[in-house]
Order: sequence, then C-alpha cells, then structure tokens
Amino acid sequence: MKKKEIKTVFYEFSSIKELETDDQILVKEAKKIVKNAYSPYSKFSVGAAVQLENGKIIRGTNQENAAYPSGICAERVAIFYANSKFPDVAVSTIAIAAYTNSKFTKKPIPPCGACRQVLLETENKFGKNIRVLLVGGEKILLIENIKALLPFTFNKDFLE
Repeated sequence: MKKKEIKTVFYEFSSIKELETDDQILVKEAKKIVKNAYSPYSKFSVGAAVQLENGKIIRGTNQENAAYPSGICAERVAIFYANSKFPDVAVSTIAIAAYTNSKFTKKPIPPCGACRQVLLETENKFGKNIRVLLVGGEKILLIENIKALLPFTFNKDFLE
C-alpha cells in the first residue's frame, strides 16, 4: 500500500481591492447579474461571470424549475453560452457569487460537481487553465485551475 496526497493551493483575499483590475470587474459582474437569477424555490440566487481570452465577459444565472431537476446552475449557463457564442475562444476566468436572505453569502460558494465537470471539459478543450474566483462577503478565493477543484477527473481518456 502507498499513501498519496493531493494538495490544493488557493489564494484568499479579504477585499475586492486586493484583486487585479480585470478580476475586480469580473467579481462586480457576477454580483450584478445575480439579480437576474430565477430562484423562486430555493431563494438561493447565483451569478457567474466568465472572462474570455478575447476580453468578452459572458454572464449567467441559476434558473430553477418546479420540475426538479430541470433547472441549471449559473456556472453552466455562462460556460455553455460562452462555448456556443465563441466556440474557438478559451475561458480564462470565472467569478461566482451567491445571494440569499437579502444579502450576499458571507462565505464563498464553490461550484457543484456537475459544474466542476463542465468547467473541466472546457479547460481540457482548450488546454488552458480556467481561474476561479469564489466570491463571499467576508473573502474572495482564487483557485488557479479546475483540476484543483476536481482532482480525480473523469475525462475522454476513460472513454477510449
């Protein structure tokens, strides 16, 4: 038996002002778009803003449905739209913010497993890391790539 370890490195910021200008803009866009979420059941609204390598910003929100699980997360809305509108342009960064009980969440929220898999597929498609900004009221986390969020990845190699 061998014991192995996986290490995840991330950066923690106590203020949006500590971020680079492009990241500040992306965080603001994720927070702004959250108002467009359709979350009448959970009352948990999520906004995602995706920065593409061409400088474009694509936004998405979660969309719930009374017929569970027909809804979709903000991250997938933004990524799928980016991949549809700009199929040959890599995603460089995604910012994710959540709003509930009339305020943004104190702690940053991570993407669900399905969203992590979709983000990983996009990262693999272009062979470039996607940076992740998880936005909370008390802090912002920066993760340098999706593999750090999903270390045991399922990818096309398993389908061969």
